[in-house]
Amino acid sequence: MTAIFWLIDAALNLYWWIIIISVIMSWLFVFNVINAGNPFVNAIAKFVHDATEPVLGRIRRFMPNLGSIDISPIILLFGIMFLQIFLRTTIAPAFGVFSY
Repeated sequence: MTAIFWLIDAALNLYWWIIIISVIMSWLFVFNVINAGNPFVNAIAKFVHDATEPVLGRIRRFMPNLGSIDISPIILLFGIMFLQIFLRTTIAPAFGVFSY
């Protein structure tokens, strides 16, 4: 059971970093720091966009329009933090797993 909770926590951590990479890459594209024409950069950007956009798109549907400011990644990061804390303090101890 410990391995399952560790795996869920590791997947949430990985998704956390994919969101951070997505935000940083979007800033780098906007300020023309990285070349979008580079196939390697384009492949990474496409993977990160495809991994984050389904969840971020759902969050954006319920948020008010703030102009050019997009806070949906922040809301998603807070949601991941909530899930990790809830997993560690409530769900795992209910199954008898106290540290992982």
